[in-house]
Amino acid sequence: MTGTADPGPARSVLVTGASGLVGRQVVARLLEASDSIETLVALDLREPGPEARRSGVVYEQGDIRDPGLAKRLEHHGVDTVVHLAAVVTPGPASSRELEYSIDVEGTRNVVDSSITAGVSQLVYTSSGAAYGYHADNPVPLRESDPLRGNETFAYAWHKRRAEEILAERGAAHPDIARLVFRIGTILGEQVASPITALFERRIVVGVAGSDAPFVLVWDEDVAACIVQGILTRRSGTFNLAGDGALPLPEIARRLGKPYLPLPAPLLAGALRALRALGISARGPEQVDFLRYRPVLANDALKRDFGFRPRFSSAECFEHYRSLRFGA
Repeated sequence: MTGTADPGPARSVLVTGASGLVGRQVVARLLEASDSIETLVALDLREPGPEARRSGVVYEQGDIRDPGLAKRLEHHGVDTVVHLAAVVTPGPASSRELEYSIDVEGTRNVVDSSITAGVSQLVYTSSGAAYGYHADNPVPLRESDPLRGNETFAYAWHKRRAEEILAERGAAHPDIARLVFRIGTILGEQVASPITALFERRIVVGVAGSDAPFVLVWDEDVAACIVQGILTRRSGTFNLAGDGALPLPEIARRLGKPYLPLPAPLLAGALRALRALGISARGPEQVDFLRYRPVLANDALKRDFGFRPRFSSAECFEHYRSLRFGA
């Protein structure tokens, strides 16, 4: 699961998905946190505007699927790759094939390019979704539990496959320190995701018979944890989430919104009809997404990695609620 060699201090770091919310924070924190980093490359498909650029950062536009990625890493003498790029919220023109090519084949290319270029540390942001949405998931889930990301859910399946690729390549190349974070639901002042969309509807819809517990983590905590892992040159796999979990009915109560728990067959039928009519991109699989939320244990993160998120899941939600909806 981990690299065995000492990667030495980070001197040249490349961040994929650097224009994303967490990516921007990681770049900013690295810029401020270490004098030893001589080169910091921010790579993204999107070119940042002048207002988003920071002095001392090399901004490059590029695709993680580019076969020339290894040459880019070699050109900058990159010793550390932080792989954040992924399709979290697919756009209307997206497809399952496109998302797979980015999330899985793109990750394969990042890993292979890192090996070719002699990178000494590879940091990958996975997700609690990689465990899958299953009725028999242990509560809580620990890093030793198997990855069973459902093929029905693109994001969960892709994160599972990407981790499998990382493990396969890593077993053959133990000289690379591999640091993987399985992250809970990220909230933040500017985060917009399918989960925040669920919270922001007038009525919070759930599945009858399920409390749908959410494990939450603040975006700034995620960035801080990633940077700590780079500066301390850590390896391993860690769940990254706040303490505890917050059930969906309690989330609705804290928002002052009605909570509507629908029977699973009724909700599945409604979602199937909405997708057929082109009103929703999500179908009946979303029932299990709500019904079987993966609850992540963060003991190893605190005990072994040495990072304690600033907010528990409940505190994280309250901070989000106060910023987005007012006190």
